[in-house]
Amino acid sequence: MNIKNLEDLARLTRYYILTSTTQAGSGHPTSSLSATDLMSTLMFGGFFKADLDNPLNPDNDRLIFSKGHASPLFYSLYAVAGKVAEEELGTLRKFGSNLEGHPTMEFAFTEAATGSLGQGLSIGVGMALNAKSDKLKYRTFVLMGDSETSEGSVWEAMAAASFYKLDNLVGIIDVNRLGQRGETALGHDTKTYQKRVESFGWKTWVIDGHDLNAIIKAFSEIEKDTSGLPKMIIAKTFKGAGVSFLQDKDNWHGKALNPEELEKALVELGPVEKMVGKIAKPVIARPRSGEAISVRSGSRIKSGMTEYKLGEMIATRKAYGTALVKLVKQRPDVLVLDAEVSNSTMAESVKKEFPERFFEMFIAEQNMAGTALGLSRRGKIPFASTFAAFWSRAFDQIRMSQYCDPNIKFVGSHAGVSIGEDGASQMALEDIAMFRTLLNGTVLYPSDAVSAEKLVAGSANHKGNVYLRMTRAETPVIYKNDEDFPIGGLKIHKGQNKGMRVVVVGAGITLHEALKAQIELAKEKIEIDVVDLYSIKPLDEKTLIRLSKNSIAVITVEDHYKEGGIGEAVTSALSGLNVPVISLAVSKMPRSGKPAELLGYEEIDAKAIMKKVKKLI
Repeated sequence: MNIKNLEDLARLTRYYILTSTTQAGSGHPTSSLSATDLMSTLMFGGFFKADLDNPLNPDNDRLIFSKGHASPLFYSLYAVAGKVAEEELGTLRKFGSNLEGHPTMEFAFTEAATGSLGQGLSIGVGMALNAKSDKLKYRTFVLMGDSETSEGSVWEAMAAASFYKLDNLVGIIDVNRLGQRGETALGHDTKTYQKRVESFGWKTWVIDGHDLNAIIKAFSEIEKDTSGLPKMIIAKTFKGAGVSFLQDKDNWHGKALNPEELEKALVELGPVEKMVGKIAKPVIARPRSGEAISVRSGSRIKSGMTEYKLGEMIATRKAYGTALVKLVKQRPDVLVLDAEVSNSTMAESVKKEFPERFFEMFIAEQNMAGTALGLSRRGKIPFASTFAAFWSRAFDQIRMSQYCDPNIKFVGSHAGVSIGEDGASQMALEDIAMFRTLLNGTVLYPSDAVSAEKLVAGSANHKGNVYLRMTRAETPVIYKNDEDFPIGGLKIHKGQNKGMRVVVVGAGITLHEALKAQIELAKEKIEIDVVDLYSIKPLDEKTLIRLSKNSIAVITVEDHYKEGGIGEAVTSALSGLNVPVISLAVSKMPRSGKPAELLGYEEIDAKAIMKKVKKLI
């Protein structure tokens, strides 16, 4: 290993970090400088193996900058590798540039958008699992800052990596001591980091992160290691390393040097040779799992409908489990994750028949969301399920996934007060609002077994994030097996007579309450039209407007809080009409009780609908 060559490449990387951030007038040069020796050695020391002319090559090693604010280092490494021109580095953080303040998918070598700290290792778990699943030889490297190890999601990921023996996952903690506002919780106490990481079942290397010989030795040992354990480098570094007036100095986080300070720093840095660092070629796995690769071309999944009988009582969550097995049989790129509730979400159907396609993520929804993203970024279609209420704890991971060209199917069962006796802590009443906020996201809410199976298949065929809301209670089958449920559609259950009427919009459990009200009101010669809004986002505005424009009023009924739910979605869609929209939603403090009692208590049952319709008429 040519140490002199690595020193020159690290110096050039530092030069690019300093000049690009000064030109930008902002950024995080000191956080980048601390990890420069580590990452230059990884990239140009023959350890990171990738075909940079083909970033999508499935055999490439993957590199995730969980410490996304070190993006000047990230971009500078690829500049040294000859893939980013120095002129392009000068566009750092400018509008329209691919080199954004934190890495995004606009930059060709970004594996996942990062910057919200503590998430990269979970994404790495997903990518490492994918390599194991496809029998590929690539390794996944994740650079983390020491501050972000305070995040619980980091330790969730460590536990999962150990459980699945991901010896192809390499973490690097840049222990530079200083956070944004001062010293971190552990400072330079690398021994405590080591004890904690090893207690989670990882093999560790504690090194001086600026000693190139020590770094080379660590990466060399990692390449030869046969322990079967995930690996972690814990590197003592200094923020701002390489520039004396920056090194280990507080109050430089997120600050670029002004031109005078830059000139001083470059003099200290010394002469820089504009050279190109070489990246080792990837290890090609043969035979590769051709089936798992080929399906990425986009073969469509067929629903393969189960034959359900009208009136049959089946929970949509059970239909979800049935549909999952069919998907897994058809497509090797469909994988299933669950947060230790698979016997309730019914994802256990896959666990029983295809255990190799099922990943138990235990009670760690943040890591499950990150792992699903990692799998998605490597071409898989992950279905990740838990109780709907518990997705809220992973919302930051879900939020960040929207910036990563994702294809994740989030599934939430046990939604709303209709779950019954378990009480408020288990009742998802914010989930529709949460998932509706996602850019280009889809929110689906089936009401019976037929619509559930069709929507599960449809979500697998749909490219992008999808949220499927499932009901705990058994509900009657109301649709024939040949009924179609396209994403962005709705179903209309019209009253018998023509003339002015009220339109009632429901979904999931409340659709059945609306249909009960329709039957009872018809006995009193009162007609209502009932809409099954199974696709909450996207919403079929044209059909809803056409149906509602001559109505007395529109009533929305939902087992969800009013804020951000179905009522607000419908109100927005009908904002151009002079038709009142009345929202029946959960508005009282939820309690334990029988489902029917709770629907009545919250005034979202058939009785409440009838009362409101009669009052309007």
